[in-house]
Amino acid sequence: MRLADIYSKDETVISFEVFPPKDSDEKLFCELQILKSYNPSLVSLTCGAGGEGDKSFELLKKIKDTGFEVMPHFTCISSTNESVREGLNEILNIGTENILALRGDKTADNVCKDFKYADELVSFIKSETPLSIGVAGYPEGHIESADLKSDMKYLKNKVDKGAEVIYTQLFFDNNKFYDFTERVEKAGISIPVCAGIMPILSEKQIYKMTSLAKITLTDEIKRAVEKYGDDSKSMRSFGIEYASRQCIDLVKNNVKGLHFFILNKSYSTSKILDNIKGEIYGKQS
Repeated sequence: MRLADIYSKDETVISFEVFPPKDSDEKLFCELQILKSYNPSLVSLTCGAGGEGDKSFELLKKIKDTGFEVMPHFTCISSTNESVREGLNEILNIGTENILALRGDKTADNVCKDFKYADELVSFIKSETPLSIGVAGYPEGHIESADLKSDMKYLKNKVDKGAEVIYTQLFFDNNKFYDFTERVEKAGISIPVCAGIMPILSEKQIYKMTSLAKITLTDEIKRAVEKYGDDSKSMRSFGIEYASRQCIDLVKNNVKGLHFFILNKSYSTSKILDNIKGEIYGKQS
C-alpha cells in the first residue's frame, strides 16, 4: 500500500523504525512479532543502496514476508547514481511501494557523492521509479541549517520534487512540533506530517541524541535525569510515562502518524501503546 493511501484514513497511523542488527536477525523478529499486535501500517528499515555484502535487502524481504508493509531508508551518504539504481531495483523486486529518502549523517569516512542533499535523491528516485517517497522534517531545524526559514526552504524543495509524507526527527516538546506544522502549512506544504517518537531509555541515550541534533530537553526531563542519573530502569519507566503523555496530546491534536524509533526493542513502545490505546485505537474503531 502506498503512503498516500496509508495516510488517507481519518485515524492516527502507527509505524515503527528498525535497523539491521549487527548479529542475528532472530531477536529483531521476536520484537517485531510483539509489536505486530498493535497493527502498524508500516515498518521502516535502514538500508544500504546496494553493493557487495549488503544484506539489508534480505532483511527487508523477510520483514515483508512476515506480513508487514515495509519502507526502506536510502541516504545520500556514500551513494552514487549506480548504487542507488541497483538498490531501487532490489526493493522493486521485493514488491515494496514506499521509500524514505534522507541526506544522512556525514562523518569523516562517510561523505556525499552523487547526491549532496535529500531533494536530489528524491528527484532521482522519482525519475527512476513509481515509488511513494517519504522524507525527514526537523521540528527545531536541521543541525546544519542556519535558521528555521532556510530549513523550511529545504523541506519545501523535497516536497516540490515529489515527497508525499514527512516523518519528523524525534522531539520531546510537543509545542516544537505544533510550531513546525504551522510553519509547514504557511510554506504551502499540504502532505501528511508524522511525529517521530523515541522513548527515553537512559541518561546516556538522551545526551547522545541531543549532541547530534537540535532537540530541546524539557525541564521535566532535565529533572528526571538529575533525579535518576544512570538508574536505567527508572529512566526507562519515566520515558514510557513521558512519551505516553506526549502521544496522547498529539493524538488529541489530530496528528497524522506516530512514527516510533524503537531501537530494535519492543518493551517501551508496547507499554506506550498500551497506555494510549483508549485514545488511538478508539479513533480507529
